[in-house]
Amino acid sequence: MSTPTTTLLGGPTLPQQRSLVTAIPGPRSQELLARKASAVASGVAHTVPIEAVAAGGGVVVDADGNSLIDLGSGIAVTSVGNAHPAVVAAVQNAVAQMTHTCFMISPYESYVAVAERLNRLTPGDHAKKSALFNSGAEAVENAVKIARRFTGRQAVVAFDHAYHGRTNLTMALTAKSMPYKSGFGPFASEVYRAPASYPFRDGLSGAEAAAKAISLIEKQIGADNLAAVIIEPIQGEGGFIVPADGFLPAVVDWCRANGVVFIADEVQTGFARTGAMFASELFGIVPDLITTAKGIAGGMPLAAVTGRAEIMDATHAGGLGGTYGGNPVACAAAVASIDAFENDGLVGRATEIGEVLRARLDALQAADPRIGDVRGRGAMIAAEFVDPVTGAPDAALTSAVAKACIAEGVIVLTCGTYGNVIRFLPPLSISDELLGEGLDVVAAALAAH
Repeated sequence: MSTPTTTLLGGPTLPQQRSLVTAIPGPRSQELLARKASAVASGVAHTVPIEAVAAGGGVVVDADGNSLIDLGSGIAVTSVGNAHPAVVAAVQNAVAQMTHTCFMISPYESYVAVAERLNRLTPGDHAKKSALFNSGAEAVENAVKIARRFTGRQAVVAFDHAYHGRTNLTMALTAKSMPYKSGFGPFASEVYRAPASYPFRDGLSGAEAAAKAISLIEKQIGADNLAAVIIEPIQGEGGFIVPADGFLPAVVDWCRANGVVFIADEVQTGFARTGAMFASELFGIVPDLITTAKGIAGGMPLAAVTGRAEIMDATHAGGLGGTYGGNPVACAAAVASIDAFENDGLVGRATEIGEVLRARLDALQAADPRIGDVRGRGAMIAAEFVDPVTGAPDAALTSAVAKACIAEGVIVLTCGTYGNVIRFLPPLSISDELLGEGLDVVAAALAAH
């Protein structure tokens, strides 16, 4: 999978190497950041202080000529590789034909083609239908709407450490206050929270964690009032938390027994990221509804809700949609991206990347007790940093290591309810050499702190 360069269709050939011409940020990046400070709302923050001008393979290039190793993929979006040639060609062809008609006004084939692929690829062999939207949060919000309409109930359960978006309803579903919720209330009603499985911190088996959550749901909400349970099969922003074996199947079984719609939020875990096309497959569960976005369209804005046909069809005509949902250009990109996931060996590549990440991070953990846990699946791996004596989260160390990596030309992202997790989400097009070099920089940054 490793290549010295990546050729972007209609663009430059990018050397697949880390190269720092200037300090980060360089002078041209500083100019853009000054303009950003003047023109862009301060609530729109950034992680890497550069002006990005090109990306491909496993690198991002800035305006000063620095080439940074990309271990973030724009938060798991460019999984097929940034500016994947087939995606670029599909976008170019589609935008030359039409930029928009609104699928609710004049339907087009690419929307239907995306829906057909999602219906075929998502877990379960039951009849399915899909609806397309613009963002993960919009997909989640519509999944809740659909579940409420189907069941005639109102309550929704989300879990500790959950992240589901920034709209009013999805903020209510999201667990973490700063920076996502603080000061933005009041939030949508009839949203309740249950304890999730967090093996590193709760010490519970999957069965025990599920029994705890189900007991709370039954006592504080009541199954007869509950429309849906929503959970990320592997929690993303919450810290790449992998539930204990048996937790998710037990929750799904309870939902089935009580007529509750089980929604899997696979916005971050979907499309080969975890070494399966969808993370639900890893846990042997079949969601009633599944939400997708991020990696679905190679960087173009698109999202979807896919689920059991009888649930998806419960909504009246005109009850679902949106002006831009399933834009034809984004749909063309999605068809090309999904074809790449299926035909370019990317599911297997995610597993290979995961093996490299785990081997290096496990070795670091064995030598440094400040790494309390290494977890994840496929190319979705994280390290949780702690006080080696107390086990308390160490957000300061996490931030320092991440900033040091970025200064040395390696893009890493932090996450976690306690801000003490570094997550690794490299594009599946990254070479082993670049991945190894990026991890060398991480190890050096940790050793220096």
